Amino acid sequence: MLKKFFTAVGEYMILIGKSLQKPQKMRVFWKLFMREINDLGVNSFGLVIFTSIFVGAVVAIQMFNNFDASSFPIPPAFVGYATKAVLVLEFAPTIISLILAGKVGSYIASTIGTMRVSEQIDALDIMGVNSPNFLILPKIIACLIFNPLLIAISIVFGIGGGYIAGILTGNWTTADYITGIQMYMPNLFIFYAFAKTIVFAFVIATVPSYFGYFVKGGSLEVGRASTQAVVWTMVFIIISELILTQLILS
Repeated sequence: MLKKFFTAVGEYMILIGKSLQKPQKMRVFWKLFMREINDLGVNSFGLVIFTSIFVGAVVAIQMFNNFDASSFPIPPAFVGYATKAVLVLEFAPTIISLILAGKVGSYIASTIGTMRVSEQIDALDIMGVNSPNFLILPKIIACLIFNPLLIAISIVFGIGGGYIAGILTGNWTTADYITGIQMYMPNLFIFYAFAKTIVFAFVIATVPSYFGYFVKGGSLEVGRASTQAVVWTMVFIIISELILTQLILS
């Protein structure tokens, strides 16, 4: 079991090394890159916005209920501040990345896996094309560029969801909520959120690519590889979050 794990780590590192080389034809690379921007990023807009609005509303309501049940009087403005802090520190970078790991990760693994079992990757290798660079590098760059944008959008719409919850429930006023949003928050929190996002984006792009690239068998194995890719991507996201939290916030 341990030998199999270290073999997989070695294969992953070699695959990433081949992927991060300079593209052989920049014109082809940019065409593939723009396609990945659409497939991996733009197509995730709806899911990210929908999830962020409702979770932002839930977070704001929970914060109000906790403050209201406190034995110490807490100004309503802190509902806005607490909602913003939770979204920036945890929800937007981590939970949205886990959601993207399921949506984007399964797509990447199944796409590359299908190319492997249909021998398209073998054909690229025979033609002298660096197949890891051709297939994986556009996905890595697309995720590294677009995922931080998705997280920023998630934060904005999450805060907006809390604002809508205040209007619908009447538990706090609009002025109080806006005052809370405008309260000072350390810049380290923003740096922490986007540092996590970049690491998570790299994991989301590369781990499913590994499982898809080394799949063996037929369509059934492609499905299994996609499931494994999502599970291991989530595992590595959680582990990397623990490490980054200790390094940045400790």
